[in-house]
Amino acid sequence: MVCIKKVKIWRESGKIIRNFRFVLLSFITVFLIISTFGCISSPSGPTGQFPRKVLIESLGIEYMDYLLFLPSDYYKEKTKNWPMILFLHGAGERGGNVEMLREVGVPKLAEEDKDFPFIVVSPLCPADRYWVPAVLKKLLDDVCGELRVDMDRIYLTGLSMGGYGTWDTAIKYPDIFAAIAPICGGGNPYWVYKLSDMPVWVFHGAQDTVVSPQESIKMVEALEKYGGNVKFTLYPELEHDCWTETYNNPELYEWFLEQSKANRQRAGI
Repeated sequence: MVCIKKVKIWRESGKIIRNFRFVLLSFITVFLIISTFGCISSPSGPTGQFPRKVLIESLGIEYMDYLLFLPSDYYKEKTKNWPMILFLHGAGERGGNVEMLREVGVPKLAEEDKDFPFIVVSPLCPADRYWVPAVLKKLLDDVCGELRVDMDRIYLTGLSMGGYGTWDTAIKYPDIFAAIAPICGGGNPYWVYKLSDMPVWVFHGAQDTVVSPQESIKMVEALEKYGGNVKFTLYPELEHDCWTETYNNPELYEWFLEQSKANRQRAGI
């Protein structure tokens, strides 16, 4: 009798163990299915604004720091290609901490608005240097090769030293940009014929004693001579800092979004 009871207990214990294993296996299977679904449907990377580095290895620059902003819906809209703004700061920010760029220009606006509808790339110029178009081209190639960028809607803007960099970079690589907005900058008017088919919106403060308004005026007049598509805003009361008012104006970003290389090509410009 003792042996029979032990066999029954053993059999019942075996059934309990098998049932437990079945329940455990079912639970694990359901968990894996839910986890897999969650990974597919949830964002696959950070959004907002964060620091990054790009390998340059050219002109004495090994790496370049930059801030990258991705709109809040970047990973949700998985097939969308996004317009992009390349922002160039002024001389005062050179060689510092890339985080300081959160306080100026386009990255400041992006910092305050997580739904800002552009990818924003804001590089940090090394100390005692100026913007070099070839270096910026390498940065753009890296970003565009990694992210879903609308290649017909890449825009360039910058202030002061970045305004000069905007003119220089657009002249060097006119086929990259859909439109540019140089602010209180300047350049060599001889070369602006290369921008004769590019929408350009120029900004300057009439009271600027750091960069003379004539620096912008001569570029605008040269573009007009070549039949360029150029707008010029000269703020009568503003000094060097005309970028705060410019970058806080939603009309600038509406104007950017109206411009695309594809539209220019269809119009035969």
